[in-house]
Amino acid sequence: MSAASLSILSAGPGATIQDGGRHGYLRYGITAAGPMDPLAHATANRALDNEAGATAIEISLGGIELTAEGGPVGVALAGGDMRLSLDGAPLPPAVAVTLEPGAALRVRAGRSGAWTYLAVAGRLDVAPMLGSTATHTRSGFGGLEGRALRPGDRLRVADPRPGPAEPHALLAPWLDRPPERIRVVLGPQDDFFAEDQVAAFLSGPWTVTPRGDRMACFLDGTPLRHARGYNIVSDGIAMGAIQVPGEGRPIVLMADRQSTGGYPKIATVIGPDLGRLAQAQAGTRIGFRAVTLAQAVAARRAEAEALRPAVAREPLRRTEFTAEFLLGRNLIGGVVDAGA
Repeated sequence: MSAASLSILSAGPGATIQDGGRHGYLRYGITAAGPMDPLAHATANRALDNEAGATAIEISLGGIELTAEGGPVGVALAGGDMRLSLDGAPLPPAVAVTLEPGAALRVRAGRSGAWTYLAVAGRLDVAPMLGSTATHTRSGFGGLEGRALRPGDRLRVADPRPGPAEPHALLAPWLDRPPERIRVVLGPQDDFFAEDQVAAFLSGPWTVTPRGDRMACFLDGTPLRHARGYNIVSDGIAMGAIQVPGEGRPIVLMADRQSTGGYPKIATVIGPDLGRLAQAQAGTRIGFRAVTLAQAVAARRAEAEALRPAVAREPLRRTEFTAEFLLGRNLIGGVVDAGA
């Protein structure tokens, strides 16, 4: 039997291969890439007893449809409130299931959330670049030739393991993260703004605009005023850094950010809230809350502790049966001629 693989039937913009990120090369101008929502990425992997940063498929609002070839593949999905289905049967947005050859797993945009992650029981056999499989499409690094997934791609699964015989919902309450208030640590250039402008930044409200992508989240609201100009000597950019350019509207730098920037950074989103912001769809209103560095570290430790054990699962109790699902099942055991 040939090796098991995942075959991409359709893929919208933004479906890429991502592991935990390409770290250690920022000084060379190479940013980490990696998942937009690190917590959801890790949750999908831990649901299958993988390492939290193992290679997975990141799926955006454009969705994806795929099937298994060569043998069954256990998969887990976690992230936003997307619409998932297996051969037409609806699935919860956080789920573990065995994908049989020929069965179609479909992910489509849902009511909330912007990213979801598909991990495999086994290992996606993708060649690393600089020690990572993370895709950075702007520079053509990693993943499959540095590009997004497209129909016809086949991803070999090394050491495949089956998932549950029937779909199991993932018990991951930490993924319920309303985006209305995002925690930040002020600085490193908050002194470029008067106290009233820092207060205005924290109180908002700010609206997520449609301009956002893997590089940045653009916010709209009452422009902030700089007290000491809006140009600084370029310095390093961390994921979550919030630049305020001359027009006064904050830009939050995300996974595919540039390595350096020359606008003052009023604050930085703490690690545990990066996914909370990434999952906010265009039009979402948010605000920021300043926390101390010690509080940020405590939040990171609590997040790591939640993911230390494998993610709990429970059998799915089906409550919805679509016509597509029912027609796809052989519900007739035979035909009898009543007149005979």
